[in-house]
Amino acid sequence: MTTPTNRSAPLADALLGAAEILNVVTHGQTVDAALSRSPLTGATRAAAMDLAYSTLRDFGRGDYMLGQLMASPVKDAAVRGLLLAALSRLEARPDEAHTTVDQAVTAAVQLAGGNFKGLTNGVLRSFLRRAEELCAAADTNDAARWRHPAWWLARVRHDHPDHWQSVLAAGNSRPPLALRVNNRRIVSADFLAMLEKAGIGVRTLADGAIILDKPVPVERIPGFADGLCSVQDAGAQQAAMLLDVSNGMRVLDACAAPGGKTAHLLERYELDLLALDSDVTRATRINDNLNRLGLTACVQTEDCRDVAKWWNGVPFDRILADVPCTASGVVRRHPDAKWLRRAGDVLQFAKTQAEIIDALWRTLAPGGKMLYATCSVFRQENESQVEAFVVRQPDARCLQTLPLLPGPDHDGFFYALLQKA
Repeated sequence: MTTPTNRSAPLADALLGAAEILNVVTHGQTVDAALSRSPLTGATRAAAMDLAYSTLRDFGRGDYMLGQLMASPVKDAAVRGLLLAALSRLEARPDEAHTTVDQAVTAAVQLAGGNFKGLTNGVLRSFLRRAEELCAAADTNDAARWRHPAWWLARVRHDHPDHWQSVLAAGNSRPPLALRVNNRRIVSADFLAMLEKAGIGVRTLADGAIILDKPVPVERIPGFADGLCSVQDAGAQQAAMLLDVSNGMRVLDACAAPGGKTAHLLERYELDLLALDSDVTRATRINDNLNRLGLTACVQTEDCRDVAKWWNGVPFDRILADVPCTASGVVRRHPDAKWLRRAGDVLQFAKTQAEIIDALWRTLAPGGKMLYATCSVFRQENESQVEAFVVRQPDARCLQTLPLLPGPDHDGFFYALLQKA
């Protein structure tokens, strides 16, 4: 990744960083992978991430417009990323058009030694001249208008015929920042008073989740480092309440990383809890989160489908099966997923999900309950998965389903509470 120099202005540095991050779409890598290699720090890193995420949310529109502005695609992926980031900013901040063009040209010089200076200037100024025409044309193209791939758009329309527009709009929006209070260390009223004293405006939902009026870095949240709270979407906070847990139960969190739902369960109940995850790096984050919050669980790194490797034969009273999925319900937090996923991925995830819940069902005690959970809005991973499961497992019955479509207060989730006869 190109490292910004002191000769660049802050916006140019941010555009340059965003251009490099946007290589994820070209090379099939995630934003997290790009950021892990990034030399960017501090305010420049934050600004570059904001630009990159905004551009990826709008990628269908930006990609369409760039195609209209160029006779042939630019082959340099970083330059293409720079143009997409600049176009996104021009649409979002038309009053700063001159600054955006100037800083994009400065970034192009640093990125490619002047080879694309004229191209960058020409494309962006052409957009400003043709903005009204291009925006009107973009609204006639489904991928550009709704900012989602065509296959994704078709699936959402099919699965949610009455709500597909709001689901897509939510996927293009900025996500809320929600907090969960660690009631083992502080009561909610006292924590809310700390937020007020810090000048952080919030509103509290009926279930206790706290939504910040404006997202802030965790370093600014009072008591975060001391384990007084965690960042967790309000929809994700439903899991610990839906699982119907009581003190003293033996509980399995089968796909636990990074540990948010594990921690929430332990904050609410005294449990014998096993947290599993198949990824060593992600499993480390479970322990990190538990240590910060002052909680304890048994954490193991195993594929939960390979029951013989981790199960000691003692049945679980409750199982949380927060299975891998397309993450289509949290796409505003991970906008790269819209453009990295393929239509066939939905079926592959559905197969993995079925393997997981079939394997875990063997470890559930008679009368025990398993909460099936995804952060997807696709029916094949949700309702259809549960319907097929209760056919395969004659001793299973579905007690409750809770589909949560993404909205202002939470992301998209699906929950199904299953009980063994």
